[in-house]
Amino acid sequence: MFCNLNYTLDLLKEAHINKKRKAPFYYKFISLFSVVRGYNILVMLLAQVLSAIFVFAPNKPLSSILFDYKLWALLIATAAVVSGGYIINHFYDRGKDSINRPIKTKIDTYISQRTKLYSYFVLNFLGLGFGSLVSWRASLFFSVYIFLIWFYSHKLKRFALTGLFGGALLTLLPFFAVFAFYKNISEFILAHAAFLFFILLIRELIKDLENLKGDMLFNYETIVVKYGEHFTRLLIVLIIFLTLIPIFYLVQFPEIGYMKYYFVFVLFGLTIVGVLVWFGKSKKHYLFLHNLMKVIIVTGILSLMFLDTSVIIERILHQITN
Repeated sequence: MFCNLNYTLDLLKEAHINKKRKAPFYYKFISLFSVVRGYNILVMLLAQVLSAIFVFAPNKPLSSILFDYKLWALLIATAAVVSGGYIINHFYDRGKDSINRPIKTKIDTYISQRTKLYSYFVLNFLGLGFGSLVSWRASLFFSVYIFLIWFYSHKLKRFALTGLFGGALLTLLPFFAVFAFYKNISEFILAHAAFLFFILLIRELIKDLENLKGDMLFNYETIVVKYGEHFTRLLIVLIIFLTLIPIFYLVQFPEIGYMKYYFVFVLFGLTIVGVLVWFGKSKKHYLFLHNLMKVIIVTGILSLMFLDTSVIIERILHQITN
């Protein structure tokens, strides 16, 4: 209760400071970029484009994908809605973030709460607008997605199971939008989805370990708060073993191409995660593991280009000859 009271006083103090302070424009731009996690948005857009080219529509001509205005409308809608989601998530998590991420929280204060909320509504409006350019189904999808992000940030995130699975599923949903756009389903795609889902669960649990202090102070009932650190470490190790199932299944496909070397890297990286999460008990260890999981995810996105090099060569030759 005292933490919440102090936090309210801090908000009032910050509002007073913001009225007096005239930060340079680039400060505010960096602050907004930080709030909407601009780096995550760029990575997500790259992942969606590469997924469209190499996973969801591998048989389509490259030009028909890159110059499809409906696909780009879908990508812009996704980026806008997810950016808005980060804003509303920031709005509800500011208290614990001030403890878990004090430097980032300070950067985020260069724009006012009013500006953030205006940006939230504008981004959601843009998302729905661009979604309607694709189809009414896409617009409905983004309407539901906006509600789910708000409900997750407002309620579900505070509870153990809904917080864990909700975070991973909401991260996967933008790829579902691209998947639904191309209406392409296969065992290969489902195995990739299972692999990514397990990786996201591991990352969410490591974040819970890293953010334990702030979560406890602000009554977030995460897995680690409810069941303890030892149980959380056991759960991470269990999910690491579960991740091996889609990995060994995926490398059996001929179209996996040179991406098989990425999975060798993943096996090495997950071994490090398993060892350090078991023996490491400081926030530094958890921060390192969190960053390692980010590297695994980003490297996985880039490695999509090596799924089947013959597809790339054939598409380039097709573009040249035509």
